[in-house]
Amino acid sequence: MLTRERIVDAAVALVERHGETALSMRAVAAELNVAPMSLYNHVPNKAALLDGIAYRVMSGLELDYDPGVGWKTQARTLIRAFRRVAREYPACMNLIVTHSVELPFGIKPIERALAVTDTAGFDGPTSVRVMRAIIAYALGAQLRETDMVKILDYLPPDPAAAFAELDPVEFPHVTALAKELTAHDPESDFEFGLELFISAIDALPR
Repeated sequence: MLTRERIVDAAVALVERHGETALSMRAVAAELNVAPMSLYNHVPNKAALLDGIAYRVMSGLELDYDPGVGWKTQARTLIRAFRRVAREYPACMNLIVTHSVELPFGIKPIERALAVTDTAGFDGPTSVRVMRAIIAYALGAQLRETDMVKILDYLPPDPAAAFAELDPVEFPHVTALAKELTAHDPESDFEFGLELFISAIDALPR
């Protein structure tokens, strides 16, 4: 039985498998093996389909808000949630942030981030800037992780040995840290950057 939920599920799967340019009502219908016109009884147009995708993806950011928890813990929880969603739905997340969707779906995480900065004691303009930085770090960390995986795929079997062939006079730091440069530990990198980020926010004047 065709339902809006099934249509959105198919759209999410299509975008994650083939990228955002593959999204169309006809492509989603083909994914479900139904006639394109049958979709319009549940999703009136592509814009509504985008809203459905945004709602599905952003639902992963529905976190319990505990005003008794310190703002640093709240910020860490929110940033980790952003990263988790971005890792689970990378193509859909990119689609959401680059296209206009119904406001409540895109505004909820912003409201949550602003609540965190308000708890931290920042004024309005600073809160907005911190909120933007929070989202940028969470999404940027995931993009970096994705790109790093691609880069590592093109490295030779023993990348540290390849770095060792470099001229140590011209590249003293690269050759000295070849092993560390070619190690791939996204969780540790993310958490290290997260703590730097939280510390930098904390150092801002109130």
